[in-house]
Amino acid sequence: MPNQPNSKENIHPANAVIPRRRITGMSAILLPFLPDNSVDWKSFDRHVERTLNAGLSPAVNMDTGYANLIDAQTRKEVLIRTQNIAGGKMYVAGAYVADSPGADFDLDRYSDQIDLITRHGGTPIIFQSFGLTSRPGDAIVEAYQQIARCCDRFIAFELGDMFAPFGKIYDLDTYTGLVQIPRCIGAKHSSLSRKLEWQRLRVRDSVRPDFMVLTGNDLAIDMVMYGSDYLLGLSTFAPDAFALRDKLWQNGDDSFYELNDLLQYLGFLAFRPPVPAYKHSAAQFLHLRQWIATDKTHPNSATRPDTDIEILKDIMERLTKWL
Repeated sequence: MPNQPNSKENIHPANAVIPRRRITGMSAILLPFLPDNSVDWKSFDRHVERTLNAGLSPAVNMDTGYANLIDAQTRKEVLIRTQNIAGGKMYVAGAYVADSPGADFDLDRYSDQIDLITRHGGTPIIFQSFGLTSRPGDAIVEAYQQIARCCDRFIAFELGDMFAPFGKIYDLDTYTGLVQIPRCIGAKHSSLSRKLEWQRLRVRDSVRPDFMVLTGNDLAIDMVMYGSDYLLGLSTFAPDAFALRDKLWQNGDDSFYELNDLLQYLGFLAFRPPVPAYKHSAAQFLHLRQWIATDKTHPNSATRPDTDIEILKDIMERLTKWL
């Protein structure tokens, strides 16, 4: 097995910045709602189209799309609509299996979710579950190898337990085993730790350079400077601004830093505790942009105070000079 970074080793990333790299961006699509708590499908369709037109790959049925709160019919409708809008372009969809502590790994249910996604032209991203993350490291890798036999390609997902009780950040041996599964094309990393993500980039570079480390760190969106790509909830606020930021980096334009700082300011506001309320922040912001009909969220999702709107409005106005 290749040399791996020691978990206690200090990693100084200054020399690891990769200038002018082409960034792959995936954006978790907010599922918008109407006053009667029904899905605002018209606004959803337009936002998927808007994201694709910006050059980002939509990621649907993610946490930003209330994956753990919507029913099976809504989840399927999301896939049908996204497939029609994508027209063969890449999009990602969450394969979510609900279980409880002590549950066994349920390959059949994962297989059903993966099959549903692939039949609608999507690339599955494998949400963790209690049955998956409660296993020892070797057994976790074996579970992903079984998942690999269900599809041509998939994306893995490490989720810190601050986001979900079934989440787990894998040790580096387990992560290395995951990277070595050919049909696993990348993994979203949501620990909110730069150090852990830098370690994964070093594993990727030494083991499989084409593997995508997809940052899920909405509090450190500049990880793209060091070789990460991204799958973020924050980018759903402004896929056009994220696409521009990515282009500025690729072109070596110093304006990247100013725009990135503004987007990070938005991230610090939206992803403050309670973190799940960022979806309401997204709805407020998209409503201010007149991109969705209301700023309502799923009725079982956390909300933000109306006093946030003035701050969001200020950020939106600052973005206008870029867009």
